[in-house]
Amino acid sequence: MHTLIDDAPEAVTTAGLAPAPFEPLLDGVRIAVVAPDASWQLGEPHDGVRMLTVRCPGAPLEIRLSVPLGDAAGYWHPQGGWQRTLLADWAGRSEVSLVDAAAAGCLYDHTGATLLTFAAADPVREASLRFGVSEESDTHVVHLRLPASKEPHEIAFVPRAASVASALRVLRGWFAERIVPMPVPEAARTPVYSTWYAFNQNVSATEVETQATLAARLGCGVLILDDGWQELGSGRGYAGCGDWRPDRAKFPDFTAHVERVQETGLRYVAWIAPLLLGPSAACFDRLASCAPAPAGAPGAYVLDPRLPQVRAHVVELCTRLVAEHGLDGLKVDFLDEVMVYAGSPECPAGADIPDVGLAMTALLTELRAALESVRPEVLLELRQPYTGPGMAPFGNMLRSFDCPADATANRVRTLDTSLLAVGGAVHSDMLLWDRDAPVEAVARQLIGALHCVPQISVRLDELSESHLRTVEFWLRQWSAHRELLLDGEVEPGRPDELFTVVRAAAAGQALISVHSDRVVPLDLAAHQRFTLVNGSPTDRIAVEVRGGEGWTQSLVHGPDGRMIEGPLHFLHEGLQSLPVPRGGLISLTVSEGPR
Repeated sequence: MHTLIDDAPEAVTTAGLAPAPFEPLLDGVRIAVVAPDASWQLGEPHDGVRMLTVRCPGAPLEIRLSVPLGDAAGYWHPQGGWQRTLLADWAGRSEVSLVDAAAAGCLYDHTGATLLTFAAADPVREASLRFGVSEESDTHVVHLRLPASKEPHEIAFVPRAASVASALRVLRGWFAERIVPMPVPEAARTPVYSTWYAFNQNVSATEVETQATLAARLGCGVLILDDGWQELGSGRGYAGCGDWRPDRAKFPDFTAHVERVQETGLRYVAWIAPLLLGPSAACFDRLASCAPAPAGAPGAYVLDPRLPQVRAHVVELCTRLVAEHGLDGLKVDFLDEVMVYAGSPECPAGADIPDVGLAMTALLTELRAALESVRPEVLLELRQPYTGPGMAPFGNMLRSFDCPADATANRVRTLDTSLLAVGGAVHSDMLLWDRDAPVEAVARQLIGALHCVPQISVRLDELSESHLRTVEFWLRQWSAHRELLLDGEVEPGRPDELFTVVRAAAAGQALISVHSDRVVPLDLAAHQRFTLVNGSPTDRIAVEVRGGEGWTQSLVHGPDGRMIEGPLHFLHEGLQSLPVPRGGLISLTVSEGPR
């Protein structure tokens, strides 16, 4: 094996790196390992995974993968965002750790089938990746740099699969055998009311309690009190973060307020960003030396988790907040800000864990144990990008990154999260909409959050009757199909097409949400009951019937739940159009077996 060369300055493209000989790996993928005295071995298939083991004791290494382009369409990875097609290798970069995505990726072609699917077995430690199309070699490359380790490095590969979702389902199952996730209480799988978009930081005990009563009637199980409850929580900045004491002007008796909300039947979760430290906080002078780097969040600095006193401070702070006020859990925000310390060549004085991922593992392990000692079924919400497999032991509510009023982003981001989520319930970003919008626009927001746990953040007491009916209808539909949506086998299609036809299937039934004017395949041989949800801009759903034909009883609902009794439909094989109002749905039950 070749010796790893520290390219200074780093080559613009991967072709400019020090050359290394490639060898066949699997499915046309070729591999080169760049490190002193390294050796590698690819194991036999086990539970759909082939394990690459690379031995290189005590030295960092680089694993280079090269894949023939074939009919490649896109490359999915946890930090991809909207870059879902093929990047050039001079553009593809990713720095990952426990609290920022994972070292994983999936190259796929125009049929949706995979050409390469991999994940580093260790989801905790810092790693870096380069990836993209090599213009010089006409291949797609992935270069994975890993830190020195006494133990062998392991990379899990999934042989070619029919879709990205099916390949990542194998990886997800493999991680689930190695990582014990945090228990998921029933409340984590119920709709949530959040104060953030409804009130921003302008919250008060009276207003929150009003919303809690209405949210409980709608079927919500959790209330999240977001930013603004704490002293100095105003101005949309974070210069006041650090003390985490209730603002008595807004919440004269915070503990009594929490009890009143819980009496409605809701669990109470409060927002906190325990690793942010603002200069206006009373504790700033005491902790400033532990937070040398400015945060991306405006006005604050980031506490360095590699320091044991920082970890002790965070654990004590969060546990005290839950215990003193009877909270049911915490929405833990801005954990990814600690990546500012990733890759640091030197640790601060007093640091006992040099790797940010390992330091956060220690912190979160202590935090979970401490919180469960005072609240055994504690709810912990984590947010993209810290929702990867390594975070499974530390959170049971995995939320999409902020995307206010963006139904497309909510759909895409929650499905992205679910592709590699182990254990926790995936949650939408909070839903908001224009109070004067048509009911179809309200339904679109709810449909965008259909394949996860929805979070609502509007002022419920100010909704029009039609908007309230729409919310009631879609939350009922979600609850009726909850097990199918959260636990069924989900196939969302190609990532670069933004998951415009999403199918959840189990036990002879399928729910398919349609978000553009696409043809929807209906396999009568596989399912007897279908629910087709129209999130498209048209008043019909085009279907292609396969696996036979037959009579079906249909029931159509408009976006606000109004019911349209449907006649018997004869579904013949091939293409046909079903009238369904935009923002509505149609339920189909095969009354005679396909023939």
